[in-house]
Amino acid sequence: MKNIIHFKILGVLLSVGILQNAFSQNIPKEEDYYRITTIPTPEGVLIEGGGVLSLPNGSLAVCTRRGDVWLIENPTMSNGYSPTFIKFASGLHEPLGLAYKAGALYTAQRGELTKLVDTNGDRIADVYETVFAWPLSTHYHEYSFGPVLAPDQSFFVTANVAFGNEEWWRGESRVPWRGWTMRITEDGQMEPWATGMRSPAGYGLIDGELFYTDNQGDWIGSGGLWHLSKGVFTGHPAGLKWTSLEKSPVKLTEPQFYSKIDKRQVKENGRYIKPENIQNEEDPDFLYEAQATFPELQLPAVILPHGILGISNSEIKVDDTQGKFGPFQGQVLVGDMGQSKIMRVMLEKIKGEYQGVAFDFRSGFQSGVLRMDFDHSGNLFIGETNRGWGSAGTTNSGLEFVTWTGRMPFEMKTVKAMPDGFEIAFTQPVDKDSAEDLDSYIGKSYIYKYHPVYGSPQTNLQELHIKGVKVSDDGLKVRVVIDNLRPYYVHEITLNGVKIKAGNHLTLHPTFYYTLNHIPDGDGLPLTALSTKRSSSNKKVVKKSPAKPKKKDKNEVVLTDEEIQPLLTNNTCVACHSKDKRIVGPSFKSISKRQYSNERIVELIYNPQPKNWPEYATPMAPMPQVPKEEALKIAAWINALD
Repeated sequence: MKNIIHFKILGVLLSVGILQNAFSQNIPKEEDYYRITTIPTPEGVLIEGGGVLSLPNGSLAVCTRRGDVWLIENPTMSNGYSPTFIKFASGLHEPLGLAYKAGALYTAQRGELTKLVDTNGDRIADVYETVFAWPLSTHYHEYSFGPVLAPDQSFFVTANVAFGNEEWWRGESRVPWRGWTMRITEDGQMEPWATGMRSPAGYGLIDGELFYTDNQGDWIGSGGLWHLSKGVFTGHPAGLKWTSLEKSPVKLTEPQFYSKIDKRQVKENGRYIKPENIQNEEDPDFLYEAQATFPELQLPAVILPHGILGISNSEIKVDDTQGKFGPFQGQVLVGDMGQSKIMRVMLEKIKGEYQGVAFDFRSGFQSGVLRMDFDHSGNLFIGETNRGWGSAGTTNSGLEFVTWTGRMPFEMKTVKAMPDGFEIAFTQPVDKDSAEDLDSYIGKSYIYKYHPVYGSPQTNLQELHIKGVKVSDDGLKVRVVIDNLRPYYVHEITLNGVKIKAGNHLTLHPTFYYTLNHIPDGDGLPLTALSTKRSSSNKKVVKKSPAKPKKKDKNEVVLTDEEIQPLLTNNTCVACHSKDKRIVGPSFKSISKRQYSNERIVELIYNPQPKNWPEYATPMAPMPQVPKEEALKIAAWINALD
């Protein structure tokens, strides 16, 4: 009898365990919807994907930072056959992009746009033709990106700035057209197009118009996506050095710019002092304020908050697969090198200017995402590298592709600005009760400084006051009404309680980031049309027994790993650091070995010292928005690590 009872108890325990495992397995994950496949490469072949291009015949062209161009047949390994690699060209100087036109490949080397032609059909280039060459100073950071093939069959190329000798942190344009976008025609004519770029690693056409992404750094508070029409200035002043040249479509000069904006160029004891973020700054400069003085200044259409939606944004690619890649047809995918992932962006025009929303999309690539292209079947090929930048991946380079599995993710499909808030559209209907609960939403707005410091903290943070919501009858749309919208600010909202209809899980990526450059005109919804209920008002507060904290000494309580995780996540620490391993920055255990005091770690959170970690390519931006109480808890946890 006892054995029977024991077997029954064991059966119950096993069934509970099975149910728990089944439940955990049913929690939606990115790989359930978008699968990553690594393309094997031949021994001795290193693919640092500087450019990736799907060709009309179904093969894939890849240029590498080592100077080669490869043609890859059967890159998806269909029918179980391995891909075939053919070296099409070699000896190039760090090509960082590919375009195809009339049977020829074009690539931007460091100092020229080059045309590669196979004249005899043996799949090896025998003509290397310089279309147009531009100056170089030999500085390591003078990458050139492109080309983008324009609708009129001309080419766009973007060019990085260098950095100073004495002021190693300050971007500068040592030779003409560094920090510029150039338009180049087939007959070798070059037209300067726009300036203000710092590190414009991403580029692409959206509805026939040129856009690019830039990376956080001096004058660039956070990465983002810019619309690049002719003659605009996008914020980094280095390229203004050449606006007096005859061809320049930008007329703003360096002296005019610095007469209004502080360069913060100070010498002490004969040496320049690196400008640092000013905490509690009373009157910082912002881009939208500078635009009032300099009308040619172009604001980012979408800000990609640093440390959340990447740290070194790269390729732009529109999903034009007609549904082969899932439910996001027409939206823009943006890669990121540092976090080895891809974001998703939806643009709209308000008052004649682009703005829009960004979401996380797919992470977990083996190296930094630099280049992307779709093939005719809807596979998204990814060229990867991290040399000189650092990334969250496990390797220094790679070639992979992403495939939609056919399953429909529960996601926010789009978010559009409204006169009184935002309208969220979903890929699947929401549970109405949870969506009508104001406690299912939490949000804040913030902005980044415009200054010569490397990056910017989130500034002027303000909690969003959600006034009410309205759910559509079909459950596919939710209007969120907010009474403290601010133009030019990022509005970040997390749907921490909105569930799928007839289910229990939240959206796969529950947070959106909308850059609200303009608030649309029109009437808002009346209060009588809104749900204003809050489930918290009906709940009794129940005190939970917290996990027993670790103690470092008698006077200091250290949070457990479980307790510290929300603080690390909310303050974006996990974007660049992990407990045990190096990602973009050092592991927390490595920091612990430095034996900083808690107070010193807090100081370094607010004002990082990249010179203390010279082996890391990507410097940490100042994070003074982290509340000091939370920063001290994080510091104590770090110092308690073994």
